[in-house]
Amino acid sequence: MSHFSIADIERAINHWRERRPSPDGIVLCAEANALAPIYATMIVERMASVDAAGLRPDQIAALRAALT
Repeated sequence: MSHFSIADIERAINHWRERRPSPDGIVLCAEANALAPIYATMIVERMASVDAAGLRPDQIAALRAALT
């Protein structure tokens, strides 16, 4: 994918939260934590999608693992 929608990001975060839940209800797993800033930025800036070229390798890996 060259772009990820906000729905993709949200779905990936929820995937990781279900697969690797927080031990204390506060701290996110590494994958969800990597995606959270993207999601927040997209909400604040009202972005519908984000270009994969602007993402870090760990963010792309978390997205691809969750969405495939």
